[in-house]
Amino acid sequence: MPLTFQPVDSWQQSLRGKKYENNFCALLSKNSSFCSQCLVEQSKLADPNSKEIKTNVCFAGLYESSVPVRVGNDILGFLQTGQIAFKKPTQHQFKKITKQLLVWGVKTDLKSVEEAYFHSHVISKKEYLAMIRLLEVFAQHLAMTADQLAIHQENSEPGAITKAKEYINEHKTEEIALDDVAKKVNMSTFYFCKMFKKATGVTFTEYLSLVRISKAKNLLLNPNLRISEIAFEVGFQSLTHFNRVFRKIVGQSPTEYRAKLPHTTGI
Repeated sequence: MPLTFQPVDSWQQSLRGKKYENNFCALLSKNSSFCSQCLVEQSKLADPNSKEIKTNVCFAGLYESSVPVRVGNDILGFLQTGQIAFKKPTQHQFKKITKQLLVWGVKTDLKSVEEAYFHSHVISKKEYLAMIRLLEVFAQHLAMTADQLAIHQENSEPGAITKAKEYINEHKTEEIALDDVAKKVNMSTFYFCKMFKKATGVTFTEYLSLVRISKAKNLLLNPNLRISEIAFEVGFQSLTHFNRVFRKIVGQSPTEYRAKLPHTTGI
């Protein structure tokens, strides 16, 4: 079974040409008449406006799925896998496939296609769902890593801004005032705000929220911690404010985010 990561602007690359691609799909993808049909299905899997896991079944009964990798409300790309069947292929199924290929005008060596089709990967639906769940967990960890990179990336920024970010990270669980941070780096509040936004692309308040929410996401992995405890642990003074900021940055509430973490599923 192939596994690929497709950025949102290159879903057309699909699963074709990958090392573990289903030979049945590989043979048919060489035919332009079939490619147009395949691309239609792939566009459904990698819809940049969709934030949910999608699974499609093709005309041959093979399943493919895509798992979005999200950072906040933005989708960076999709983890895609599949080209597998839940049941062993039969001659009756292949006759139907042959008829459809003829309708599409696909010209290929049917004997080779038949051999490849009957060698398709077959796993149970339960196993496939477990595999998709693991991909979802992987996607969440990729998103966490992206968060950390966004927070720690310096991009040749001024030393004063680097020092300010270090101070924010060290004191993120405390009450941090903009004036205090500006004084720490020997800048006026006005100039510090201007320089910080230019260097990081976000305001002081937005950056502080990103740091705190990143910490909260890690704490949510612990099922023994209440969400209210986590809110105060990362520096928020009210649960309402924490929930509002978390939803704005992550795209879902802390409760919804925790419900999708691996320790809640039993898989």
